[in-house]
Amino acid sequence: MSTDDGVHGTNSDSVVNFEADVPKQEAVVNAFKHAWLAYERDAMGDDEYHPISKQGSNLTKAGGIGYTVVDSIDTMLIMGLHDEHARARDWVANKMSFERDANFNTFETTIRVLGGLLSAYHLTGGDSLYLEKARELGERILPTFDGTPHGLPLSQVNLARREGVEDPDYRGLVSTAEIATLQLEFRYLAYLTDEEIFWEKAEHVMAVIRAARMPHGLASIFINSEQGKFATSSIRLGSRGDSYYEYLLKQYLQTNQTEDVYREMYDETMDGIHQHLVQKSVSSQMIYTAELNPERDQSNQMSWRLTPKQDHLVCFLGGSLMLGATTTGSLVEDVSIPPKAGELTPQGLRDWKTGVELIKTCMNTHDTATGLSPEIVHFRIPNDGMEKMPNAPLDWYIKGARADLPAVYDARYILRPETVESLFIAFRLTGDDHYRREGWRIFQAIEKHCKVASGGYASIINVDKVPAEQEDKMETFLMSETLKYLYLLFSDASVLPLDEYVFNTEAHPLPVFIPTIRTGFS
Repeated sequence: MSTDDGVHGTNSDSVVNFEADVPKQEAVVNAFKHAWLAYERDAMGDDEYHPISKQGSNLTKAGGIGYTVVDSIDTMLIMGLHDEHARARDWVANKMSFERDANFNTFETTIRVLGGLLSAYHLTGGDSLYLEKARELGERILPTFDGTPHGLPLSQVNLARREGVEDPDYRGLVSTAEIATLQLEFRYLAYLTDEEIFWEKAEHVMAVIRAARMPHGLASIFINSEQGKFATSSIRLGSRGDSYYEYLLKQYLQTNQTEDVYREMYDETMDGIHQHLVQKSVSSQMIYTAELNPERDQSNQMSWRLTPKQDHLVCFLGGSLMLGATTTGSLVEDVSIPPKAGELTPQGLRDWKTGVELIKTCMNTHDTATGLSPEIVHFRIPNDGMEKMPNAPLDWYIKGARADLPAVYDARYILRPETVESLFIAFRLTGDDHYRREGWRIFQAIEKHCKVASGGYASIINVDKVPAEQEDKMETFLMSETLKYLYLLFSDASVLPLDEYVFNTEAHPLPVFIPTIRTGFS
């Protein structure tokens, strides 16, 4: 296993020394190599990989920027795969180019490529190649912040022209999650380069959001970029909303809990989530988060309709709430593992309990024919009409799914990491082997149903059908997130301690630091 100085924590007194489960770690490493070596064989340098057809593809006609390569590097470093890293580094040094006259998604490029380069820089102990590339990419993305009156970054960036580009499908709007999930990366880049502009641009977005925020800290999934105000749109913790909530806590933790503004925003938002979104299923009282959707009646009066729908993406929240409980919700400097009575505030105890229950719910959604969780589930509510169906589900179901019809979109599993991310955090905060057992169950299901014999892993179209029908795509977050979090779940606690690192939303670990840049945002 790796002994890189950048991987193991420096404060040995701050962690409980859980022992590594080496056989399971090795199984996860073998899975990573099965995925990486197939990609390297068939598609090295391409943004995405299609394991069944054994070919790669790029996100633009002008070529790619190596999404899969950069997304995978820090996982190699954590796993101690030095030969694989050497070849990946060689590609970055000699073949990676941002001179692509085409539009890339600002958010995805930041979390995957900029985040991956910054993490690689840290975990290699300061390999200047990665920082140089990160700085160049950051400079090319910066103009997106200048494309709207309020400094909210445009959804796309032309890297060659260094221009922000509006999303043609959502003119005048920007996604809340996308504009509020650049901050960890740009702040750390500013810290490393001492260039305040990276920090200022990213932080200004949070100032606009704070000024515009809705009651109880909740945020709709779109912001009007011309007005700097929230648009009338859904409120949810799933797509286009999720990582906004995730990064509130992580921005507070990234700078060693020195910026209270993020703690205040996070605490207010968690109150709002509990008041308006946290629900219980009809039969088993399973905790889940619903969505609020705007609708107008015949007199054009607007109201909010609660929809019992939860994306797999929301499964990050269980671990996030538990982590928040032991930081923003703690009464003592060093919370026990697991927390003891009297160590958490009432809010912290509430968040801890909700986090534990949300993880249970997410694991319950793995009770499918394949043992994998669908992309989206709906939960039973009173008088929903489902009771009239034969074999009606007790708590949750895949909307529109029928055995005699083609699979619906909601039924797919695309190698997502959110549940194993929460299992990793929960294990680190409790030491409860239950979370390792659940993670192993998910890993075995991935091995059984998603593995492609010739190399790589594929998404599956219907989690409730066996044998599983595979789809010819391996998402980059399999190697960046899913397998990384599984490996860390079975690692000893000195590997990337939670009090020394924050993970960006693509699972790229960035170190906690004391900020040297202060803008006065409070």
